[in-house]
Amino acid sequence: MQRWVKFCKYLRQEGWEPVVFAPENADYPSLDQSFQKELPKDLEVLRGRIWEPYAAYRKLTGAKSTEVTEISSGKKTAKQKLSLWIRANVFIPDPRVCWVRPSVKKLKAYLADHPVDAMVTTGPPHSVHLIGLQLHKELGVPWIPDFRDPWSRMYYLKYLPMTGLTRRMIADMEQEVLDRSNAVLTCTPLVQKEFQAQTKTPVKCITNGFDQEDFMGPAPETDKHFNITHTGLFAADGNPLTLWKVLGEMAKADTGFAAALRLRLVGKVDKEVLEAIKAAGLAENLIALGPCDHATAVREQRAATILLLPLRNDPQYRPILPGKLFEYLAARRPVLGIGQEDGAMAQVLDSTKAGITADWDNTAAMRNFIEEAWRQHREGGVPPTTGDIGPYSRQATTHALAQLLDQVHNKKANED
Repeated sequence: MQRWVKFCKYLRQEGWEPVVFAPENADYPSLDQSFQKELPKDLEVLRGRIWEPYAAYRKLTGAKSTEVTEISSGKKTAKQKLSLWIRANVFIPDPRVCWVRPSVKKLKAYLADHPVDAMVTTGPPHSVHLIGLQLHKELGVPWIPDFRDPWSRMYYLKYLPMTGLTRRMIADMEQEVLDRSNAVLTCTPLVQKEFQAQTKTPVKCITNGFDQEDFMGPAPETDKHFNITHTGLFAADGNPLTLWKVLGEMAKADTGFAAALRLRLVGKVDKEVLEAIKAAGLAENLIALGPCDHATAVREQRAATILLLPLRNDPQYRPILPGKLFEYLAARRPVLGIGQEDGAMAQVLDSTKAGITADWDNTAAMRNFIEEAWRQHREGGVPPTTGDIGPYSRQATTHALAQLLDQVHNKKANED
């Protein structure tokens, strides 16, 4: 949730006072408490108790987590199949739908005594938009749903055993949210284009970004190693098998490269990724640091030789911009992106001259990029990237958000 932590951090500078509503007892796959210091100390935060089915799911199936990769993985037990059918066709549009009723009740009571000028809901989970929809219908508060990911066209939904009725219900919910809202917000231009073709409501794109304060001061000293670094979740369905093959072949052909190469994985890594790296003969080059706080991830990004950013290998991932991309830009280290070469990430890397995007099977592009960086490394170091990344700063994106809030508020005031 860096997106809204950073918006809340900078909104006051733009003349808006944020009030945050969040669940009191939600089930999250991971938490980074270090972000608390980013928020204004006197920020008003409302919390409400909710119910969600994840604990029951883990008890029934024996699963340790509820990651998306469990939905898209091939082999499933009978219990997992039953649980996925229930998740798909009972909890509509998603397992957080039980947040809606208690949240609407609590917020109606709050807003009766504390009126606000505008309201934003952010998803996924997209059931949160149903909270905004109901409050907008009953109270008339100007409302902007923020889509951090697509909804009915999200790539992993095809792995859920949804009935035709369920899919129609989700599409209808999405359409009502788009049509009823005062403006729609997305964080990628390709999703913006899709939504704008779907509704007459204005659709604005404000990407994720980087906070310059996180990257202040001199960069950490780099060591002698050729560090290819990945931060954040490394999912099995984004496992770059071609890259591991290229690196394994280069290591066998060049003892200097083999001795210098380090694959630094910072964050949760699916076991399939680790197994593929070892199978490519790179076990000695692997350094898996595991989950860490945000400050550590930033240090690792800035100290990298190359930053690695593989997307999930799915055609529907083409319009998605991963949040870490923008911090990679701020780290000023060259980025090797792996994904659709005409996708949203490729467009950003190209426009900022921050790196390249190679298709998952584009062996030549990966090899050429790494060989050039290896040559530079031996000759004195890989230079920093220098493209214009200003539009992606958190200050710039918050300014754009404030302008959108001004527009919906002023339009409502003029109508009244």
